[in-house]
Amino acid sequence: MPEIKVVNMAGAEVGTMSLSDKVFGAEINAAVLHSAVRAYLMNQRQGTQSTLTRTEVSGGGRKPWRQKGSGRARQGSTRAPQWTHGGVALGPKPRTYKVKMNKKVKRLAMFSALSSKVAANEMIVVDAIAATEYKTKVMADMLKAIGAAKKSLVVLADNDSKAVRSLANIAGVKVSQYNTINVYDILNCDSLVVAKAAVEKIEEVYAK
Repeated sequence: MPEIKVVNMAGAEVGTMSLSDKVFGAEINAAVLHSAVRAYLMNQRQGTQSTLTRTEVSGGGRKPWRQKGSGRARQGSTRAPQWTHGGVALGPKPRTYKVKMNKKVKRLAMFSALSSKVAANEMIVVDAIAATEYKTKVMADMLKAIGAAKKSLVVLADNDSKAVRSLANIAGVKVSQYNTINVYDILNCDSLVVAKAAVEKIEEVYAK
């Protein structure tokens, strides 16, 4: 069972915490992590790009010149792809890029992502992350005191609007709640800063 130290917002160690082997001490599966990241990025694509084919552009209703006798190549329309202002041949059309993942594979990827942060000493547990006012400096000082990297993911146990908005102003910092975290954001950060209550809730959700 992995042990991790718990610090306060001033960076002082206030105790230790035992983490679930299943969630934070799992074997890291690189193939599953790759699949989860690929699925996340593919699902972010809107797929709304579209080009006009020769049937959709305006104009070109009549034949530009007669079929024979002009000495020029035969043409049926001025809106064929080879013409200026013509339609696009084989261009992109709206489509879905959605990729589905098995529920068990998703859970395995989450375990691998969280475990990789613990194994690399890139996870920091804070006893409580709270703000009494909308003040970016308070949160910036906290991240500096606990030794968080510039690119950090802060995971809260609940929707503390003051903490969320204060953290949102800091460049390179992303804020999430325990029930909205995803594999891509976990792997994409250099420091995973998690409130102690959020760790307990993550274990409650995933350790079943």
